[in-house]
Amino acid sequence: MLHCMRFGVEMFGAGTSRGQGSGEPVGPVLVSRRFVWPHGGRMVFLTGSFTRWQAIVPMSPREGCPTEFEVICALTPGYHKYKFNVDGEWRHDAHQPFVYGDDGIFNIFYVGRQPVIFPPILSAETPGRSHMEVDNDVVGHVEAKPRMSESDLQVSQHRVSVFLSTHTAYELLPESGKVVALDTTLPVKQAFHTLYQEGISTAPVWDSSKCQFVGMLSAMDFILILKELGIHETNMTEEQLETHTIAAWREAKEQEGAIDSRGKKYPQHLVHAGPLECLKDVALKILQNKVATVPIIHSSSEDGSFPQLLHLASLSEILKCICRHFKHSWDSLPILQLPISMLPIGTWVSKLGESNKQPLAMLWPHASLSEALSLLIQAGISSIPIVDINYSLQDIYSRRDIIALVRDKIYARIDLHGFSIHQALLLGRDAGFPSGLPNGPRCHMCLRSDSLYQVMERLTDPGVRRLVVVEAGTLRVEGIISIGDIFRFLLCC
Repeated sequence: MLHCMRFGVEMFGAGTSRGQGSGEPVGPVLVSRRFVWPHGGRMVFLTGSFTRWQAIVPMSPREGCPTEFEVICALTPGYHKYKFNVDGEWRHDAHQPFVYGDDGIFNIFYVGRQPVIFPPILSAETPGRSHMEVDNDVVGHVEAKPRMSESDLQVSQHRVSVFLSTHTAYELLPESGKVVALDTTLPVKQAFHTLYQEGISTAPVWDSSKCQFVGMLSAMDFILILKELGIHETNMTEEQLETHTIAAWREAKEQEGAIDSRGKKYPQHLVHAGPLECLKDVALKILQNKVATVPIIHSSSEDGSFPQLLHLASLSEILKCICRHFKHSWDSLPILQLPISMLPIGTWVSKLGESNKQPLAMLWPHASLSEALSLLIQAGISSIPIVDINYSLQDIYSRRDIIALVRDKIYARIDLHGFSIHQALLLGRDAGFPSGLPNGPRCHMCLRSDSLYQVMERLTDPGVRRLVVVEAGTLRVEGIISIGDIFRFLLCC
C-alpha cells in the first residue's frame, strides 16, 4: 500500500487555521508528490529539502514489482531537492532531473501551486482510519483543481511541434542493433515462432519477388488467426497453419475484404519513413495509421529500389527525445507540471451521468480468452485492465501477450472459450521468452495527481506502452493513458 507523508506543515502554519465549528476541512496548502526508486535494493529511504535533510522516509516495494520502491509525500509548493538511501548508500536517480551541488548530486523537481487541502489529522481514536492512508476520503474529495491556461497550452504544443519538426528520424538510429524481417514465403506458424524467439511482437514483411517491404506482421495477425481457428467450420485448420504462408494469409484477408482492428481493409500499404524525415512526421504517421512502429527505410536510388531497413521507430523513442531535450527547461513547457487529471488525455472511467465518454474496457480474471481477444479486435485497443469485483487492478492483458501461446504449440491445445485470462497470464509468466518479451512488472501504474512530465518520463521506457491510473491504496482503476494519448494531446491531433 502506498503511504502519504506530510512535510512542511509547521513551516506554513502561520497563515492557516482551522475553522471553528464550520465543519469544513481547512489545512495547510500541500501538493501530493509520488517518488519512485526503480533500480532495486533491499531497503530504500527518501530524504530531501522538504524534510530539512533530517528525517528519512521509508519507501515500500510496489505490488508485483519488488525492485521498484515508491512513497507519496504531501509537500509545500516550490523547488525541492532530494536523494535516495539504498541499502545504506546515498544515491540519485540519473533518469530523473538532477543538479550538481557542493555536497554532491541531487535530484530536483518543482511543485506548482495546485493545492491539495488536507483535512485535520484524524485522531488515533478514529476507527479504521489513519492520516497515513491515501484514499479519496483523505485526499481526493477536497482537491482544488488547477486551471489549464489556453495560452500555456498553445505555447507548450508549439514548442514541442518546433522541436519535432527540426529533428529527424536519423537521430533514432542506434549505434548498433538488429532488425528482424520476415519473408512472405515463410509459413505463418514459423513466422510467429520467430517473433516469440526474438522477443518481439511485430516485424516488417519482405517480398523477394518484388524486392521490397510490403507490410508488417504483428500480434494482431496472430489474434485474428486464433479467432479464425476457434470458429466452427473455419476455412483454416491447425494443420494448414503449418504450411500457410504469410503471402497466402495476406491474400486471403484481402480477398475476403476483412476489416482489421483499425477499421481498414486488410492488408494496408506499408507505412514507412525515411531517415531524413522529421520526427513530427514520423509521429503523425504512427498516430494516423494507428500502428505501433514505423520502419525507417533508406534507398539510394530515386525509384526506391534496393531498400535498406535501418530501424523500427516507435513513439516511446520520440518521447524520449522530447523529455531529454526539455529535461532542464521545464518552464518552457508550462503544462508539464499539471496533473494528468486536469488534462484532456487518456480514457477515464465514466462518472454517473456521463454518457458521452468512450467507455474504459475492463475484464475479470475468470473471463475467457476468447472474450479478451474479441474485445481487443472490436474495440481497437491494445490492452485490457484485469480487475477484481471492486475494480481494483489485478493485472493487464495486451496484444503482445498472445505471442506466449506460440510456445510448444499451446494455441493448438486450448479452447479459447474455456481458457481464462488468469490462465493465459500465468502461461505468459512461465513462458520464459528466449529474447525477453518483457517478463518484468506488467502493471505500470500512476496516480491522477502525477504530473504530465512524470507520466511522459515513465512512458519513455520501451517496455511501458501505457499507464493505468489507479486510486492510491485501493488500486481501483480510474483510467488509462497510452503513449499515443500523450502525442495526440501534444500534437493536437
